[in-house]
Amino acid sequence: MDRRDKINYYLDLAEAVAHRSTCLRRYYGAVVVNNDQVISTGYSGAPRGRKNCCDLGRCIRDEMNIPRGERYELCRSVLAEANAIIAASRNDMMGGTMYLVGLNPDGSYVEDANCCSMCKRLVINSGIEHVIIRDDKDEYRIVNVKRWIENDDSLDGSFGY
Repeated sequence: MDRRDKINYYLDLAEAVAHRSTCLRRYYGAVVVNNDQVISTGYSGAPRGRKNCCDLGRCIRDEMNIPRGERYELCRSVLAEANAIIAASRNDMMGGTMYLVGLNPDGSYVEDANCCSMCKRLVINSGIEHVIIRDDKDEYRIVNVKRWIENDDSLDGSFGY
């Protein structure tokens, strides 16, 4: 058996976490790693104690035909990145890496997955240096968080991702 490379190992963990998502639209999983140690994990789901969309059988954003990456204030879920960040201390995340996987309900990978604008702000403030996003089972993109600071997409009025 061939040994899995380390980046895909952590992305595989994030993919396993994504399967806990309670969102009906997409399943996201995030894993924060620093110094080769898993710091925290997070998946998309309603806040503790509230009903999940999968339990309710409906998604308000779907019903309103809202494109992905937009109008998250209407979403019942706390996003995977946010859940991973609030589960760890900033000191533990400083200089770390977030591994992110998005799956569609049919099991395929979300095309051009990325952090939404809200999660980008959280990642920036958390001190995480890189976000690695899975494109397929073996391919991924590495985002240097400094690029999100230098290329502030909140200034040009662009929506979604």
